[in-house]
Amino acid sequence: MIFGEFPLAECDGLLLAHSLRLPERILKKGRRLTSADFSELSAAGILRVTGARLEADDVDENAAAGLVAAVLGGPGTSTRAPQAGRCNLYAVERGLVNINAGIIHAINRLDESVTVATLPPYSAVRAGAVIATVKIIPLAVKRGLVEACRAQAGGQVPALTMLPYQPQRAALIVTEQPGDPQRNYTTAVNSSRRRLEDLGSHLGLVQRCAHDSAAVTNALREALAAGCTLVLIAGTTVPKDRADTVPAGIDAAGGEIIHFGMPVEPGNMLLLAQIGKVPVIILPGCARSRRSNGLDWVLQRMLAGLPMAGEQIMAMGVGGLIRSPLEIDDDESAAQPAPVKAPAGRKVAALILAAGSGSRMGGDNKLLRPVGGVPMARRAANAALASRCSSVHVVTGASADEIQTCLAGLQVSFVHNPDHASGMASSLRAGLAALAPDIDAVVVLLADMPRIDAA
Repeated sequence: MIFGEFPLAECDGLLLAHSLRLPERILKKGRRLTSADFSELSAAGILRVTGARLEADDVDENAAAGLVAAVLGGPGTSTRAPQAGRCNLYAVERGLVNINAGIIHAINRLDESVTVATLPPYSAVRAGAVIATVKIIPLAVKRGLVEACRAQAGGQVPALTMLPYQPQRAALIVTEQPGDPQRNYTTAVNSSRRRLEDLGSHLGLVQRCAHDSAAVTNALREALAAGCTLVLIAGTTVPKDRADTVPAGIDAAGGEIIHFGMPVEPGNMLLLAQIGKVPVIILPGCARSRRSNGLDWVLQRMLAGLPMAGEQIMAMGVGGLIRSPLEIDDDESAAQPAPVKAPAGRKVAALILAAGSGSRMGGDNKLLRPVGGVPMARRAANAALASRCSSVHVVTGASADEIQTCLAGLQVSFVHNPDHASGMASSLRAGLAALAPDIDAVVVLLADMPRIDAA
């Protein structure tokens, strides 16, 4: 590339180094001049022009930026037409940006004329967001340099990929003590629902229980029986030890404490556990706030399919001071928990038939008998609630009072069938008649089928 100031007569094919403002228009930087431009330049009194004349082995800035960007992007990324020596890479789906830093460093060290800038590793972005940019500094670079950049990025592991969020069906357990303000429950539900929905997951089941290890154990069993694949616990107090109330409840439910605490502020008091393959997170106190904290980092990486255990949490310290502990945090307060968003598409109701007496089993009503520590009727109701059904109705008959007591605290509507002894058809008729007129379809559940879960 030959760069300099040239007389107008020698500017055919010259790449403009700087934009030129003419009376009728602007000739932008990087434009390749032709003889058609000369009369306007001359009329404007511009007789010499600064720019670059390309040689045989030169690649102009736009072509070079596009060639380098094309080999950087992996799954979930795309590029657009380069402009002014810049080519951006974009996310085509919501998720985390995964960066092979070694490739980016290697390209940036090849020559000052080629630069690649990316978002920080594991940045959370939405579809269409810019995740990286390639900028060619001069108007052109040697083809050999372009090929060297492409060679650095040509391995089996792409420099940039998107890790899309994997939707989960979550449960939230809120523990309470006498005298706790309603706001504690409200903020826990609102903030958890917002976080999960922002990541493409669904808060299917919300449970309130006493701040007691046995109550936590029972709530966990219900969440697992309903088919939830992630459990969050907002305790009325945060644990101070692995043997504290809520961790003890997790242990009694067959869980394992994976890691307690994290080097992220706010968020230090997060506790990560697991029951089987289901992650359980005890939320730090800052999780009630709408502001970013350590819980967001854990959820984002977990839902993007990245491993999440003690090693990964302990590696979050560098950059982990999100904001100073001296900053005053603002609680997200509201009168009531935010309503569940109506599912897209058809409105499907769940209708649970729980009117039978269970006489063939003998003894008490079988619907009240526990399976895995959870009564059968409650398992069916939790499964329906944890799904994306728009409403849940329970038809009662025999043992109606006991069934309602069994389902206390759940957001279900009851329909009593006085003719339950005549058979299931009467219960089905009673339940269908109670549904809202805008329901498009109904899923009928039998309360004595405990292995049916939310999925």
